[in-house]
Amino acid sequence: MPYQWTTDPRAPEQSGALVLGRRTLRLWPNRSLTAGGFVAFFAASAFLLALPMLALVGTAALWVVFGFAALALGCLWLAISRSNRALGVTETLTLTEDRIVLDRRDPGGRIRSWAANPYWVRVSLDPDGGPVPDYLTLTGDGREVELGAFLSPDERRALAGELRALLPAHA
Repeated sequence: MPYQWTTDPRAPEQSGALVLGRRTLRLWPNRSLTAGGFVAFFAASAFLLALPMLALVGTAALWVVFGFAALALGCLWLAISRSNRALGVTETLTLTEDRIVLDRRDPGGRIRSWAANPYWVRVSLDPDGGPVPDYLTLTGDGREVELGAFLSPDERRALAGELRALLPAHA
């Protein structure tokens, strides 16, 4: 799953549903194309685009086809690079006895934060009412914030259950 819980080793253990200590949840989008996969895909695309041009060696048409092939490869490079930049989103949820803090780092580097008392935080999982299926939100301190919109619906459902088990108001 593209999220991971960590516990501060210096903090006391959990007692029932009350969180004693500090737990941190880090979420990130799933990357289906690794850096090595990008190189392999781009090299295979260039090779497959070059194959038909072998028949045109020595003709003026080669340069026309070469121009379009170079344009196609350039657009492919830009599209995948833009997609990788969009995957730069990360969310970090820090949960202590008296505070829950959500920090979201956008692709441009901007950080948006939300904080509340965990006792008053409500976890909502709306199957139909959001921009994505099983829309996961946290409500507290007069605001509602989304969590893990880039996760799959199954991952959001699992995360909602884990959060409900950790928050004191859901005990």
